[in-house]
Amino acid sequence: MRVRLIAVGQRLPAWAQSAVAEYARRLPRGWRFELSELPAARGEPERRRDDEGRRILRLAAGAELIACDQLGQTLDTAGWARALARWRQAGSSVALVIGGAEGLSEEVLRSSAARWSLSALTLPHALARVLVVEQLYRASTLLDGHPYHRG
Repeated sequence: MRVRLIAVGQRLPAWAQSAVAEYARRLPRGWRFELSELPAARGEPERRRDDEGRRILRLAAGAELIACDQLGQTLDTAGWARALARWRQAGSSVALVIGGAEGLSEEVLRSSAARWSLSALTLPHALARVLVVEQLYRASTLLDGHPYHRG
């Protein structure tokens, strides 16, 4: 299974880079995890969103796209695990997307197989990345019967 996290923005603080790398290292060996960082676009907000959206869609080509969107469906860890189990069974490629400061373009949202809310809170982009990779790890441990998840 190939899992790609596509995130707009670069130059994460060291603590976030370290946390993302640690949870990515813990993911199951059979997974191919990739972090793709896109530089934020410049210009007017709508133009930035659209430019970032086009680049996101190019990177996500051939993968099931999941948009991390504040207005999306709220899943618990078991919900993430069920989705991972489906993808793993199918041998799918999945791309989870975290947009830039202006959010995700309409084109990305329309192209997404699902929209997942990470929280009703507004999260810093660095923390959102850590949250996504940690939940991937947590859901994988739930599927594998590992005691990390005690939900």
